[in-house]
Amino acid sequence: MQDYRVETEVSKDGSVIIKGLPFQPGNRVEVIIRSRGPDAATGNSYSLRGTPVQYIDPFASVAEGDWEAAG
Repeated sequence: MQDYRVETEVSKDGSVIIKGLPFQPGNRVEVIIRSRGPDAATGNSYSLRGTPVQYIDPFASVAEGDWEAAG
């Protein structure tokens, strides 16, 4: 399966036209339409940057039961 990505805008009549696809006529393709959120429009791919982080118990043991020696 070959993926091809393109960004475009929906026209006033609600249609989307994509020209110049790199596929042969008659090939079957799957079309998925995904809305671009406000972060994508601004280029903010680090949407959690600057969010406060709180560690409840930073020195507590993690996954103690997963160690063979602990058995």
